Amino acid sequence: QVQLVESGGGLVQPGGSLRLSCAASGSIFSMLAMAWYRQGPGEQRELVASIAPDGGTNYADSVKGRFTISRDNLKKTVYLQMASLKPEDTDVYYCNAAYSGINYWGKGTLVTVSS
Repeated sequence: QVQLVESGGGLVQPGGSLRLSCAASGSIFSMLAMAWYRQGPGEQRELVASIAPDGGTNYADSVKGRFTISRDNLKKTVYLQMASLKPEDTDVYYCNAAYSGINYWGKGTLVTVSS
């Protein structure tokens, strides 16, 4: 069983930066594929960025060059560094972990980009 707890969301002005964190429980963190998703009201949840156990990363086109995903296996934490934020980045951001065909989700953290 893996539990995920996100933190770091909040209100930021356009052009600003924010770092999200996702702390995981359990002993298999280094074997988990981790990802950040986001979802707005009435919208489908979309993949923002992912990071494989070997450190390989993947990004949605809309965030390439602005967001960076990373992981710290000792701290069992995955991060999403967000820069040059835009109002359209406003969403609830969810942490996801996948292992052996099972997906785990955090409860989400709200990011609001507004002046």
